[in-house]
Amino acid sequence: MRRIIILGYKKPLEREDLFELNESDSSYTVCPIFEKQWRKEVLRHQERQKAQVSIHKESHAGKPSLLYALWNTFKSVLIQVALFKVFADILAFISPLIMKQMIIFCEHTSDFGWSGYGYAVALFAVVFLQTLVLQQYQRFNMLTSAKIKTAVIGLIYKKALLLSNVSRKQNSTGEIINLMSADAQQLMDLTANLNLLWSAPFQILMAISLLWQELGPAVLAGMAVLVLVIPINALVAIRVKKLKKSQTKNKDKQIKLLKEILHGIKILKLYAWEPAYKDKIIKIRDQELEFQKSTRYLAVFSMLTLTCVPFLVSLATFGIYFLLDEENILTATKVFTSISLFNILRIPLFDLPVIISAVVQTRISLGRLEDFLNSEEILPQNIETNYAGDYAVGFTNASFSWEKAGIPVLKDLNVKIPEGALVAVIGQVGSGKSSVLSAILGEMEKLTGVVQKKGSVAYVSQQAWIQNCTLQENILFGSTMQKQFYEQILEACALVPDLEQLPNGDQTEIGERGVNISGGQKHRVSLARAVYSGANIYLLDDPLSAVDVHVGKQLFENVIGSSGLLKNKTRILVTHNLTLLPHVDLIVVMENGRVAHMGTHQELVSKSKNLTNFLQVFSDKEDAHASKRINVIDSKTILEDQILEQKDRPSLDHRKQFSMKKEKIPVGGVKFSIIVKYLQAFGWLWVGLIVATYLGQNLMSICQNLWLSAWTKEAKHMTEFTEWKQIRSNKLSIYGLLGLIQGLFVCSGAYVLSRGSLAASRTVYTQLLNDVLHLPLQFFETNPIGQIISRFTKDMFVVDMRFHYYLRTWLNCTLDVIGTVLVIVGALPLFILAVIPLIIFYFTIQRYYVASSRQIRRLAGASRSPIISHFGETLSGVSTIRAFGHEQRFIQQNKEVVNENLVCFYNNVIANRWLSVRLEFLGNLMVFFAALLAMLAGNSIDSAIVGLSISYALNITHSLNFWVRKACEIETNAVSIERICEYENIEKEAPWIMPRRPPSQWPSKGIVEFVNYQARYRDDLGLVLQDITFQTHGEEKIGIVGRTGAGKSTLSNCLFRIVEGSGGKIIIDGIDISTIGLHDLRGKLNIIPQDPILFSGTLQMNLDPLDKYSDSELWEVLELCHLKEFVQSLPGRLLHEISEGGENLSVGQRQLVCLARALLRKTKILVLDEATASVDLETDHVVQTTLRKEFSDCTVLTIAHRLRSIIGCDRVLVLDSGRIIEFETPQNLIRQKGLFFAMTTKAGLTQDSETKNKFL
Repeated sequence: MRRIIILGYKKPLEREDLFELNESDSSYTVCPIFEKQWRKEVLRHQERQKAQVSIHKESHAGKPSLLYALWNTFKSVLIQVALFKVFADILAFISPLIMKQMIIFCEHTSDFGWSGYGYAVALFAVVFLQTLVLQQYQRFNMLTSAKIKTAVIGLIYKKALLLSNVSRKQNSTGEIINLMSADAQQLMDLTANLNLLWSAPFQILMAISLLWQELGPAVLAGMAVLVLVIPINALVAIRVKKLKKSQTKNKDKQIKLLKEILHGIKILKLYAWEPAYKDKIIKIRDQELEFQKSTRYLAVFSMLTLTCVPFLVSLATFGIYFLLDEENILTATKVFTSISLFNILRIPLFDLPVIISAVVQTRISLGRLEDFLNSEEILPQNIETNYAGDYAVGFTNASFSWEKAGIPVLKDLNVKIPEGALVAVIGQVGSGKSSVLSAILGEMEKLTGVVQKKGSVAYVSQQAWIQNCTLQENILFGSTMQKQFYEQILEACALVPDLEQLPNGDQTEIGERGVNISGGQKHRVSLARAVYSGANIYLLDDPLSAVDVHVGKQLFENVIGSSGLLKNKTRILVTHNLTLLPHVDLIVVMENGRVAHMGTHQELVSKSKNLTNFLQVFSDKEDAHASKRINVIDSKTILEDQILEQKDRPSLDHRKQFSMKKEKIPVGGVKFSIIVKYLQAFGWLWVGLIVATYLGQNLMSICQNLWLSAWTKEAKHMTEFTEWKQIRSNKLSIYGLLGLIQGLFVCSGAYVLSRGSLAASRTVYTQLLNDVLHLPLQFFETNPIGQIISRFTKDMFVVDMRFHYYLRTWLNCTLDVIGTVLVIVGALPLFILAVIPLIIFYFTIQRYYVASSRQIRRLAGASRSPIISHFGETLSGVSTIRAFGHEQRFIQQNKEVVNENLVCFYNNVIANRWLSVRLEFLGNLMVFFAALLAMLAGNSIDSAIVGLSISYALNITHSLNFWVRKACEIETNAVSIERICEYENIEKEAPWIMPRRPPSQWPSKGIVEFVNYQARYRDDLGLVLQDITFQTHGEEKIGIVGRTGAGKSTLSNCLFRIVEGSGGKIIIDGIDISTIGLHDLRGKLNIIPQDPILFSGTLQMNLDPLDKYSDSELWEVLELCHLKEFVQSLPGRLLHEISEGGENLSVGQRQLVCLARALLRKTKILVLDEATASVDLETDHVVQTTLRKEFSDCTVLTIAHRLRSIIGCDRVLVLDSGRIIEFETPQNLIRQKGLFFAMTTKAGLTQDSETKNKFL
């Protein structure tokens, strides 16, 4: 370790500089061993249940014990740790006994000789041996506790991959992440202190037995005080348990809501909903702080116990000692041996209630972990894979629901899909198309019937799941590279043009959730991943909906269709595109969860008149698409749109040519300003009061010991016993009074600390939340959500629970050390000669240690975020991971990220042990010098002074060690505050509200004007919009077209000020939008985005989070969106609970809810962004009719990539390379035969005579 400490002093440490773990301590070894023991425990539990049933006993609803599995895994090392602790505890009691002999030696000066020096050397040898044993104990103990946490995290992760749909609903992503971070940490913390459960009582008994030898039966009085205090502590622990349970539930809700806010931040910004969701978070946070307040007030009692119980025990013991026999006199030997034993007694007395409370809290965490680990898993046996049929997938009288006791979603399915067939599954929104694929994957509960599947599966989900890794890694998905096949897939999936424009080709890193690629690109990468897997069966959930018609046609021909790469595979395609139906082998028409029709296209058209009408209706509506006045676009507003020709296919836009940012690890010392910032949040008044109360508390403690010393000195020189009796009661009363005053100081200090720390927690959290919500959208697209969540969880935990404790302990130790040195120097003036060089050594060691420890802590902090990010990413893509059968690979990845964190933790533990050995050695030298000076003084010094100085010297080792350690803890934990404050210094969006506010009815006309407008995404990038000048009329419908990178999406981003202008201005109804606040602007604009993002909570809250509209208005918009009938059928109607991410609604229904939001907000300006991408054509027709009618008096900007969709617009704006090329009516643009004409020709629209007539 010495090498790392010196290296860390010379330069900031990096990951490569750290020690690697022994193989036996790594997550790769620990996790499998523990999983094996857990499986054994589950099997034992099942056998016990079977045995109870067989002998007709009631089967108790017990659960497999996580604790038992942990004991079986780690028992040998836990026993080894316990033996070290026993040895260390025994050595701790030898020191007071040697000190007793030294005091006796000084009292009997006639026996003076070399034995005095022998005692001094023996004392040094004992305390040094104790140091070595204790450090070994700490090293093994901390490593074992970390291994237990690692094992539990591994088991949680594995379980999360196996959860059934019901279990996933019961355990939200936030709750599972909380199990991994908070509950596994709680288990680790308890393990680190587990030995105190027996060690504290053992030390108490040892101390009492030794005190009995000094003071006889009077010690029973002290025990009586203990017996009274411990039950009260137990009651406090029970109350803390209840509070902790409530607080944990609260924390789950908070993390869940935070994750949703961060995932849906784009919607919050576009709709100006940040304040509403901020209030929701603050409300939950305030509840949490109320629980913390109650817990901290209970901690006031614990503080009183820690400080005052040893005093009360000594007061009761000395008092009864006098009462038992009037001739009992307090001698220096009795007093200072007793005081040393009382000092030893103080630590286990404090530890015992703390460990009892920790056990209580950990029982809650164990219960939560056991509930989760015993949750229902998906049942592989629901799907038969070993059968000799000639079909790839078969359903026989099969019914499915999302819950065991739930309403069937799919009913009486009888479908046989031949091997190598291409099957289309069609139907309206909510008819059960996607559910059929879920049933094949085993994601649903099978109620009746048989499901059979032959071969491996590849799955393309409706909402593409993209990993935060390179584009190549996303496609390979753990498979080995086959260059020729890989390139063939890139070509077939139309990804080659994208790679040419990416900064690093297929090595470009895709951001978390694919934020830096368009919706169409995500689906094509997802499709490429499926094709590369080489599976037997392909389940394709509408992958063509997010690409334009021509790209979709190419994907069908080159990949999915009869001449594509998958021509010999079984393909089940859910689609709304009915033009594909003549090209498929089998059509399955779903209606209300049943198969309404099934057969080839020709069979269905010839046999079923109804279906012919059904297909004709859809076909008519497909053609009618061309004449719609208001239409939709394809790509995300913020991301670039799909282009019309293969050679112009989508790519990352200008601002998205970056990788996801790795977490920046600060270097150098933590600035003092960070600690000052915390103290400001704490409140300077509270800081001053804490210093005063702790100063008073320490002064009283010194006064008590000085008083005892003076008392024994007087008693030694008393000539008559009657004289002793006269002063005894007075001395005892004053001793008691000093203790009472100390108790008052302790209570006051603990109360003040609680008030100040709560104020700091509230202020720091609110500031962090404000900072995050004011960050620009680009920040969330370039920084993993795990980094942000880590600040709200782990770093805020340090602020809430740890930092104020470290500050208080450091202050207490500082005052303690100063007081100790002053007392010893007062007794033995020559001691100052030993103290000065030792203190210089102390600070030298501290400087070396802090530099390394601080950086190791920073590395550990940065290594936590990937654990959370990987965990969150896995949970969001669990269906895809299971479908591909890649669970083991992801489990291995989890072990890798957990192991990185474990390496940093282990190095931190070793660094602490390095510090402790050296600090305690210096403390041991102080003890030795104090003892040696006392022996050298011989008969020139009173035995009371010898007792006082050595008892303080024995105490100083612990105090000095604690003092330096807490100083280091303050600096290393200040890293958490530093990480929280980082967001303060990142450039924010413009203010939400500015002094100049627009009129309440603005905009009344909807006239949008761009004047010489320019924009760039970053200062170091070129302009993406150049000299944009145009003006709309009121209520005009504008179509915006152009190739990828032309600037279409940028234009809408600038309108909402997602991107700020670099020159020129945008004027809406006479007001320059840069002069008003963002919320005054965004609150007056309307957008229907491509991604249908919903939040957990009621349907009403999702429609109207600001609570502006009445129920009747909500029902009105639901009717317009054709959702009224569906919502009325729900048990809670408007108060129906939407699950996390809106997972209990189909994607189409989510899109309709988003449409309802827009109708509710109805403003004069509407931006359309593919509002009906995920709905069937019949619903699309209804929606378009609604839009035309409801927004007829509004200005509508339609960013289009389907050129048919802008035929009905009043004018079309054509962009190219960030400039306006053409701006005219569609008819005039065709006549001019410019860029727009070329685009329509390429799209094949100008060859369509009907379309041409409509244009001309």
